[in-house]
Amino acid sequence: MTDSYTGADLFTDALEYYGVDYVFGNPGTTELPIMDAIGESDLEYRLGLHEDIAVGMAGGYAQRRRYHAHHDDSVTPVGVANLHIAPGLAHGLGNLYAAKIAGAPLVVTAGNHSTDFRHEEPILSGNLVDMAEEFCKWSDEVLDVSALPAMLRRAFRVAMTPPTGPVFLGLPLDVMMSETDAEPERLGPIPNGGSGDPAQLERAADLLAEADDPVMVVGDHVARSGADAVAAAVDLAEATGARVHGEILSCEVDFPTDHEQWVSYLPTSEELAAMLMDTDTICFAGVSTNTTLTRHEEALVDPETTCIHLSDDSWQVGKNQPADAAVIGDPGLVMQGITERVQERLSDDVVADRLEAVAEVKELAEAKMAGYGEGDAEDDPRASKAELVDAMERVAGDAAIVDEGVTSKYAMLTRWDLAPEQYISNKGGGLGYGLPAAVGAAVAEAQRDDPDDVIGFIGDGSYQYYPHSIYSAARYDLDLTVVISDNRNYRILKDNTLSIMGGEEDDYEFVGMDFEPAVDLVQNAESHGARAERVETPDGIEGALEGALDRDGPDVLDVLVHD
Repeated sequence: MTDSYTGADLFTDALEYYGVDYVFGNPGTTELPIMDAIGESDLEYRLGLHEDIAVGMAGGYAQRRRYHAHHDDSVTPVGVANLHIAPGLAHGLGNLYAAKIAGAPLVVTAGNHSTDFRHEEPILSGNLVDMAEEFCKWSDEVLDVSALPAMLRRAFRVAMTPPTGPVFLGLPLDVMMSETDAEPERLGPIPNGGSGDPAQLERAADLLAEADDPVMVVGDHVARSGADAVAAAVDLAEATGARVHGEILSCEVDFPTDHEQWVSYLPTSEELAAMLMDTDTICFAGVSTNTTLTRHEEALVDPETTCIHLSDDSWQVGKNQPADAAVIGDPGLVMQGITERVQERLSDDVVADRLEAVAEVKELAEAKMAGYGEGDAEDDPRASKAELVDAMERVAGDAAIVDEGVTSKYAMLTRWDLAPEQYISNKGGGLGYGLPAAVGAAVAEAQRDDPDDVIGFIGDGSYQYYPHSIYSAARYDLDLTVVISDNRNYRILKDNTLSIMGGEEDDYEFVGMDFEPAVDLVQNAESHGARAERVETPDGIEGALEGALDRDGPDVLDVLVHD
């Protein structure tokens, strides 16, 4: 321990200055100066037993805090994770990828060997900047303590400026131990994406007014812009009489699903997605993942369809379909601007005619999706996914949901009218983000005066990636309920096998896709300090969930479900 003021002290002071309360991490030798500085600061360290858990916790924390920041200007919506040199950063890349796709504003750091020692290629060496670069908005390393204030300021600004996302900074051991008299630099206001090019707003309004059957496809950049942006999507839909769908792989609530113009989330099925987007004019609002899981044989959108793109991310504008109108800006502000213009161009009679067409398509879509998640195992004593979701909604209809249920996800999305800012899911698709993200979301909720209940809705395959996430929830006595949708296999892989390769389920051995013997998830959760319970039949779900929500601390419910 030294009495001098070092780069590590400056690092922790900067985090506090920028409104950071928590650092998520798993420490190592090159991080020891930072750990010592954290111990002397007002920051709280949240230990994850694996680096990817730490990144996932920081990601879920940031996503939840972003919602809070929409209502409280004093909230800094950034998650900070500190990892250990090359292998530690490599361990964290899976959830760094997930955070990138989710647009989670993260500042990820990792210690590194001293700059004058790397030529000897000591143990744990690696090129940290290049390793992280693919999954970040910006990746760099602080090579001199004099650069630390500016680079930290830049890191926070880049992470929070739309489109939000992770950044990475390497922190060498000698830089963190160097003496300095520098101070944190002021952060300044973070701009939104702007209101859009007026000429393109006029163009978009013209195209929507001229359409025969306008469709809106709303994506998660809408929800990231706040509840006001979701309200702006409603205003635009009502002004144009458009039917509304959520983008493929929607992972936040971008439009109220109980609205009369809401039809459905677009499915991953090529045939159904193409059918629902078979129209003359589509407005893609804040969309990023609107394509199928594997190669589609035909175009999802007819080449002759008029396409309007609006987003705060210029990369997404015109990415997979041509853009006949292209507006770069905050999705909420852009939709407000289009609404003001389109109202002047459309009569009430035209809107009424369009709404009649919406009702017809909605009736067809509801018929196709009726019974989703109910399964056909009539004699199976286990719950269906639909029964599980319905029970959860009855007991915890207002809870904050962090979802990595994978094959249970669409039962939740089609049966539960989730509210804006209520739901986040694993948009990246790689397993292992949802459980630690739920822990991070619980950390974020605990900071509020009136916290929401937090439920992690996790498939059994996903849960078993990082079950030791529960240790962090128990260690910090977080009020978190984890509901495991447990069908004891990688059901998504079986479904995808049939989709890609054809045939019937009995035609395949499904190598590596069943958990036989099954892991005892109850004992596992209890070993990490949580209370846990197995629920084997549908009639036990509500009571078990009510009990878990009434108790403080972490609870894990292993709910058996059939396919």
